[in-house]
Amino acid sequence: MPEKVTVQVGERQLQLTNLAKVLYPQAGFTKGEVLDYYSRIAPVLLPHLADRPLTVKRYPNGVDAAFFFEKNASRGTPEWVRTVTLPVPGSTKKRETIDYVVVEELATLVWLANLAALELHVPQWRVPRRAHKPRTDLLVFDLDPGAPAAIGECCEVALLLRELLAEDGITLSAKTSGSKGMQVSAPVSVDDPETTSTYAHAVARQLEATHPKLVVSRMTKSLRPGKIFVDWSQNNAAKTTVAPYSLRARDEPTVSTPVTWDEVASGAALRFTAAEVLERVAEFGDLFAGTLDDAARVRLTPGMANRWGGPTR
Repeated sequence: MPEKVTVQVGERQLQLTNLAKVLYPQAGFTKGEVLDYYSRIAPVLLPHLADRPLTVKRYPNGVDAAFFFEKNASRGTPEWVRTVTLPVPGSTKKRETIDYVVVEELATLVWLANLAALELHVPQWRVPRRAHKPRTDLLVFDLDPGAPAAIGECCEVALLLRELLAEDGITLSAKTSGSKGMQVSAPVSVDDPETTSTYAHAVARQLEATHPKLVVSRMTKSLRPGKIFVDWSQNNAAKTTVAPYSLRARDEPTVSTPVTWDEVASGAALRFTAAEVLERVAEFGDLFAGTLDDAARVRLTPGMANRWGGPTR
């Protein structure tokens, strides 16, 4: 395989390099296969990246070697790649702003994959081109198991959350994290971005109060063994969550995979690789499409958090 190859992606011409380089040594999964996966999954992935400032985890020498997070658009970013400049108060690197990449087309996704940007992470808000400020549009609960709890217990908590939020007219969609846990998300609208965190915190506390042997809502790590930490803080505007259909940097090329509620209820292992996800999408389409449905978007208000006892008890 040549060291470099030039390809046409839509209207863009890209130079791809080191396609035979193995990025997942245990699975023998190459950079060329990473590019192939992201190219083929793009029809369902791109809508979930649209208008969202992107944070990537890059693994230039594979998943067993050093990696780094990248928020700021890298040097050499093509001029046709959309970027958005946003303030970053409290930045640990003393920055006042960051120029984030926003993925708008397949060519941007291919360009990122060529940089070994294996993992794609996004916030729960968008920056539409015509908007004057970011717009919060998602509510998320990140379910993180403390050993010996695992994905099975995450499924139990996901089902509890689904039932609880249905009382507020909120319809959740579920996906694996591609690592140990799960995320459940729903489309919402808010006037104040803090409302989603306040609401999610209240719900997590309520779930902990009613299922104390299974759920913990506090961040203290010593409280987590054998329980599921319902991480409500992912709704903070400064936080990101792995995007649906993103690869994860595990021993094998696992994927953050949307799943059906029947699968969640089944208690199955719910671990999927890139090849399996492509087959699932061919069969089921986008199982996370509900998070994009404006008709399903519920307006969150401060009073809804109070219904669950508010953020503190």
